[in-house]
Amino acid sequence: MKRLSLTALAAAVLALASAGAPAQDLLVRNARVHTATAQGTLDNADVLIGAGTIRAIGNGLAAPAGVRVVDAGGRPLTPTLFGGITEIGLEEVSAEESTVDASLALGAETKQMVVRPEFDVTLAYNPASVLIPVSRIEGIGWTLLGAGTPEGGSIIGGQGGVVRLDGSADPIGNRVLFVRLGSQASGLSGKSRAAQWMLLDQLIDEARGRIPLDANSALLTPAGRRGLLRYLDGGGRVMVGIDRAADIRQLLRWSKRQNVRIAIAGGAEAWQLAADIAAAKVPVFVDPLANLPSSFDAIHSSFENAARLAAAGVQVGFSQGGDASHNARKIRQLAGNAVAHGLPWEQGLAGLTTVPAQALGVADRVGAIAVGRRADLVLWSGDPLEVDAVALQVWMNGQAVPMRSRQTELRDRYLRPQLPRDQGGLPRAYPAGGE
Repeated sequence: MKRLSLTALAAAVLALASAGAPAQDLLVRNARVHTATAQGTLDNADVLIGAGTIRAIGNGLAAPAGVRVVDAGGRPLTPTLFGGITEIGLEEVSAEESTVDASLALGAETKQMVVRPEFDVTLAYNPASVLIPVSRIEGIGWTLLGAGTPEGGSIIGGQGGVVRLDGSADPIGNRVLFVRLGSQASGLSGKSRAAQWMLLDQLIDEARGRIPLDANSALLTPAGRRGLLRYLDGGGRVMVGIDRAADIRQLLRWSKRQNVRIAIAGGAEAWQLAADIAAAKVPVFVDPLANLPSSFDAIHSSFENAARLAAAGVQVGFSQGGDASHNARKIRQLAGNAVAHGLPWEQGLAGLTTVPAQALGVADRVGAIAVGRRADLVLWSGDPLEVDAVALQVWMNGQAVPMRSRQTELRDRYLRPQLPRDQGGLPRAYPAGGE
């Protein structure tokens, strides 16, 4: 009966969202509104949307004439969630090279390191990717496109950026530079992690003009120097993939010496330096499911990583390892696991909303329910950090998103009654009776 009631509610929401008034005018009434702002959580609250933005939040708001009304029935309403660092829109099938555009490997054949910080993966972003609806109907509304560091590349992967999963083609906010350090990048730095700091210092010397462009040892192109220069002197954010505590300690010292604004991705052992990271005001994007020593850089992994970091005052966001692009929707489970191991619930939600939005410089556009912000919202069947909750309806710019994806279409196709094709049954390739 629970499944039937949720299905009925979702159908009602869709019906209301597609009827009558202009597409972006809406009043969501009687919701448990998790604003992800200083307002906190508002019970039995209403959210009024007009022209794609949030116009008012409060109790008992009057519905303007002609505006559609959706009764949330006390269910949770949140901003659309951050999908983590992914390659959504940069790949379709991971094993098919022609569909993957997230990394640069110009030196793969010659086995020479090629450093191109000007490489910008957002130029390959496909807003029509079939991966986008798969994540979006699960409440994921935005993601950070990451630049990888393959063999034949360098410890600097290139630049990525934040994209909203609403079909728009262009990223929002400033670019983010991706760097990989530690044992996983030693093959890109002469088989020694110690050489990584030497290379980083040289690259900064080149960007600042202390090493001539035509020097035999120079690693950057003129465009590369300009691209790297924007991240110095407190400029754009540098996202550093790193896990070992000893390496993180060196990273904090290096970033302070070179005046580079960093964030940490991974940080399996970051909890051991929680106080230092908090003092440096460095956000950390952790994978709360990393609790085993997957490498010698992550021997001290812990389920309590996020809770310990947050308790020390670190801004904790979430991102997952592995095939994050095809599994971005599972990031809610990551946050839920962090909460189960000591992270306060509000900070669990913040790790999917305000923390990444602030760290990536897009807090004025995503990550919160506030007057004047884009109406990117999700109505949930229950606690969004629980695995049994589902997104009943997603709105982007106040527009109801069709709750369909390639996966739901395949599901419906295979569940279709075994009828002749001319009666709406399965295609001829799927004979009735399992023959």
